[in-house]
Order: sequence, then structure tokens, then C-alpha cells
Amino acid sequence: MASKTVEFWFDLGSPAAYLAWTQLPALARETGSAVVHRPFLLGGVFQATGNRSPAEVPAKGRYMMDDLRRFARRYGVPFDSNPHFPINTLTLMRGALGLQMREPDRMPAYVDAIYRAIWVEGRNMGEPAVVGRVLQEAGFDPQRLLALAGDPEVKEQLKAVTQDAVQRGVFGAPTFFVGEQMFWGQDRLDFVKEALQ
Repeated sequence: MASKTVEFWFDLGSPAAYLAWTQLPALARETGSAVVHRPFLLGGVFQATGNRSPAEVPAKGRYMMDDLRRFARRYGVPFDSNPHFPINTLTLMRGALGLQMREPDRMPAYVDAIYRAIWVEGRNMGEPAVVGRVLQEAGFDPQRLLALAGDPEVKEQLKAVTQDAVQRGVFGAPTFFVGEQMFWGQDRLDFVKEALQ
């Protein structure tokens, strides 16, 4: 068991969280740390904190996408802007949290598939039929996952986790915690690594 942990607070609709997701396994290996995944609802945090997506400010949104492309090139990972962005990720995040609660070993494959669909393939993950196809391609039963996302216990837990995020000071995604130290943004991974070492 790794003695050090990094909490990774993420929403599938965040392109910066996607880039962080691609880098965390290597970071964990290099620092001998464990990653604790914290799926939460970014929209709920925005509402509670008065923050909003950089995409809502056109000049900032354009800059951010260019910057994320630069980081993707540096990391050597595929990335593209999604023509359907922003996507309502409520059901997708319930799916992630539901898997974490009931079948934790399957959550990474789910997150991988959704991130790839949104931030590599540019698919419209706000469209139920598209979500179903993506899940099927990734070896999931779409009906079972939909039922899981609709489970009242999962819905309540996502609200609770999102509330917890707000109380901890989270205002955007991705956010990382190493102990009580908070880092925001995939471009802060160097500081996360430093804190873990």
C-alpha cells in the first residue's frame, strides 16, 4: 500500500481534468503514491462558488484550448476540442461515482472511455444514444449503467461529494490534494509531484 496519496477531484466535462488523468498513473509510479479518485459535479461547484467555465469568456476559452493543445503535445497524448462542448455531465458523473461505489475496479475503464469519447473523438456525450454506443464499445452494459446512474443512493452521494468539494475549497477541475495542500489545474502537476516527494 502506498504511504502517500493524491486526491484527484475531477469532472468528465473538464478537458484539463482529462489531461491530468493521462498523467496521473506515471506520477503515482514515480512518487510511490496512490491516486484517490474523487468524481464530483463541476456545475454544482460553479453554482456554489460563483465560478464559471473559462469557455464562457470567448477570448479566455480560445486561449485555454490552445494551451491545452500545447500540454497535450508535451505529454504526447491525443486531444481535441469537442464541438458539442459544454456537455451536461450529470448522468456521466453519476455513472463514474456509481461504479466507484459498487464496482471500483471498473471505474478507470469507464472514465478512460468517456474521456476518450469527449476529448479525443469529439463525440456528443450529451446524446443518450451516443453514450450507449460508447459504453458498449468499452465493454459496459449501457442499461445497467443507466440504472446505476439513476440509483437514489448514487444521486445522493454525488450531491454529498460535491458539497464536500465546496467545503474543502474546490472551485474548479481538476483539483488535487496532497494532505491539506490544494493544487488547482493540470498545469500544477509539478507542484503535486513535489509535495508527494
